[in-house]
Amino acid sequence: MRRMIDIAPSILSADFAYLAREIEKAQRGGADLLHLDIMDGHFVPNLTIGPPVVASIRNCTKLPLDAHLMVAEPSLYIDPLVKAGVNWISVHVETDKHLNRTLSYLRERGIKAGVALNPSTPLHSLDEVLDQVDFILVMTVNPGFGGQLFIPSMLQKIRKLRSIITSYSYRVRIEVDGGIGLDNLQQVLDAGADVIVVGSAIFKADREASEVVADLKAISQKHLRLLETV
Repeated sequence: MRRMIDIAPSILSADFAYLAREIEKAQRGGADLLHLDIMDGHFVPNLTIGPPVVASIRNCTKLPLDAHLMVAEPSLYIDPLVKAGVNWISVHVETDKHLNRTLSYLRERGIKAGVALNPSTPLHSLDEVLDQVDFILVMTVNPGFGGQLFIPSMLQKIRKLRSIITSYSYRVRIEVDGGIGLDNLQQVLDAGADVIVVGSAIFKADREASEVVADLKAISQKHLRLLETV
């Protein structure tokens, strides 16, 4: 499978009073998909958006919508989110007691199925599902809050996961989320990630969000060109 790198702005850090405008800026910069953090106040302490807001977002963009379920009971959210128009869904291995069933359910409905891991969750928790997923979401901060600092030890976790995927020829992408920006994107790419979630570094920057997204895209495209020469 030919490697691609996608930049996924996380709207958790956007200005919700002007959400359509914020999304337009991200699109103008070349965003590949939009990352939506769904939090229930149980698995993580915060509450964020639900299916009605997701449906509104769907109405103002054609970009794929990537829903990260930070919830205690993911099965309750899947059908409403699919109806609202999401394209990707990741569920946490720490919360889903019937992970194989959930992944099959998602893929049967044409949804890209992902599994998310907290920073302290070992990769061996994926042993029985790596052949059933489209992507693995490696959390590089502890979930629940935007604006956290990247955990450096997660680079080794990403490298190890990339090695496993390559060794077994799995058609699985590695998504990373938390504390990523222009200053450390290259490290994350070098480790083997190919779907990059960026929130604060885009929407809280002291310049236009579209410019930051364009810079992230430029770094990613340069990295891909270098990979093709190896």
